[in-house]
Amino acid sequence: MPQIRHIALATNDPDKTAAFYKEAFGFKEIARTKNTDDPKQVAHGVYLSDGTLNLAILKFKNVDQLGRGLDYVGLHHFGIEVADHLEEWIKKLETLGADCFMRRPESLKDVFFESKIRGPDGVVFDVSEHPWAGTEPIKDRAAASPPRGKIAIDAD
Repeated sequence: MPQIRHIALATNDPDKTAAFYKEAFGFKEIARTKNTDDPKQVAHGVYLSDGTLNLAILKFKNVDQLGRGLDYVGLHHFGIEVADHLEEWIKKLETLGADCFMRRPESLKDVFFESKIRGPDGVVFDVSEHPWAGTEPIKDRAAASPPRGKIAIDAD
């Protein structure tokens, strides 16, 4: 069964928000991006984990994926890990009325990158056949889980 492994929060102050969740719940910081002028960097922020789930706390910079404006603060999207056959999952989701508006570019085939889907109600979610950093692999394939390798954090 596919499992939720990622939640992204949009915020105006990733450092302050991450500090709150680390202090309140003991979440561990697993990655951080720098705020650069690179136009390809969609967001910058802090990535936390409870050991099962990856929590991305992000300040979106130049791409409004939700249509709510770059100043939107709140739940941004969630991510589902599927065991394999990502393109088949995307086709199934599209058949059910979802829109895949961002697929992994061929240039990023060797790095972690999730496909972005807009459900029929407009809610954005990611689908990936690889685990997010700091997450627990899907149980029935833990031994066969692909190596986590290089992560394209800025792709979030």
